[in-house]
Amino acid sequence: MNKYRTLAINTVVFAIGSFGSKILSFFLNYLYTGNMDASMYNTKDVLELCANFLIPVVTFSITDAVIRYGLDRNYEKRAVFSNAVTVELCGMAIFLLLSPLLLLYPDVRGYLLLLVGYVCISSYRHLSTQFARARGLVRLYALDGIFCTLMLFVFNLLFIAKLKWGVTGFMFSVMLSDFCSGTMVWLIAGHSRYFSRKYVDRELLQVMLRFSLPLIPTALLWIITGFSDRLFIRHMIGAAEAGVYGAATKVPNLISMVSTIFYQAWNMSAIAENDSAGRASFYSRVYNAYQSLLVLAAGFLIALVKPLSALINNTATDASFGKAYLYTPMLIIAVLLMCLNQFLSSIYTVSKHTANSFYTSLIAAVANLLCNFILIPKYGVYGAIVATFISYFLCFVVRLFDTRRFIPFRVYYLRFAINLSVLFGMCLVAVNEFSWRIPFQIAALIVLVAVNCNALLTTARKLLRK
Repeated sequence: MNKYRTLAINTVVFAIGSFGSKILSFFLNYLYTGNMDASMYNTKDVLELCANFLIPVVTFSITDAVIRYGLDRNYEKRAVFSNAVTVELCGMAIFLLLSPLLLLYPDVRGYLLLLVGYVCISSYRHLSTQFARARGLVRLYALDGIFCTLMLFVFNLLFIAKLKWGVTGFMFSVMLSDFCSGTMVWLIAGHSRYFSRKYVDRELLQVMLRFSLPLIPTALLWIITGFSDRLFIRHMIGAAEAGVYGAATKVPNLISMVSTIFYQAWNMSAIAENDSAGRASFYSRVYNAYQSLLVLAAGFLIALVKPLSALINNTATDASFGKAYLYTPMLIIAVLLMCLNQFLSSIYTVSKHTANSFYTSLIAAVANLLCNFILIPKYGVYGAIVATFISYFLCFVVRLFDTRRFIPFRVYYLRFAINLSVLFGMCLVAVNEFSWRIPFQIAALIVLVAVNCNALLTTARKLLRK
């Protein structure tokens, strides 16, 4: 089977698994905004982001090494998994001892035990599911995506909609669904056969840690970049406005959903093709097709931003969620750039230059913090949106030139400039009630299709070739 078809089949499998889970996620967001006011919604987001911030620290980002070395045929899977479990158990023990320090952050007070449980159980689930993917069990991995979100939906209905436990109900729901998910994958995949102290390989452990440790600050920097906006808005404007900003990110997350589905399959193909003679050509075709697909998806979301925002965000509890669509279009472009940054990070993963991933992420984080500090006092929420775009764009430019030193794939700069220009025009029109906005958006979409269809068709022909 050719490499393009393998990538396509894996993408479809992941898409099937993700489609069901993302549909349920829409209903979850509707449930959250329908049962929490904007301030409570912000607290939920803060705790969720704190957990995402802590997980790579507690686990030493070892699951990234599980994917890189677990998919590599040159390494023994039992040693990879046993090393990873050992690292996670040590990390969790240290975390439990130091967890009282989290009380220094006001939003954590009253939720400390729940946050500790959230981090530990989510880390367990992540390791279990990622090792299944490293073993090539993509159907099980995809099925688990639906199963986990279904469990999350059921527990949220019980704890939030029925029992009205609010943020506490959300935390319990995540912990229980992650535990069910991680345990189901562990049992079905038979992970126990791969874990034993006798399989621990100290030499490989050092190799895995050298790979994963630079990814800890990388992950933290990306979370800071994504989270600092809300912190600045909360403290400079108010918690309610930060909650509305959080709701505004839900439509852009659809772009992230497409990216995540593809990235899971792409990572497997990129590692498999690392030693092939035609990898530069392979990367070039896939990158340009991927960019075109994201641009078209962004264009359609911007054109439909107002009805989509109304569909996803429930205004019954707090009418302020209704204005979330005003902040969404520019965030869609920012998330598009974030997805392209994610693609470029795969080159660092394949080539084992994870330190470069850290340096480029640092650029984004510093730029985001500085721009938030300067722009939010003057322009409010729109200042945070511009700060997000600038940080992702700077990282993208640096990574584009840096990664091509390792794999010299071809990039079409003019096409990308045209795409960005059209998307910016659509953003301007989307948030204004111009009488001619619908004809303009249709014309803009036609331009995007015309500019990007060739990249998609070229890759499609490669896909159909035997």
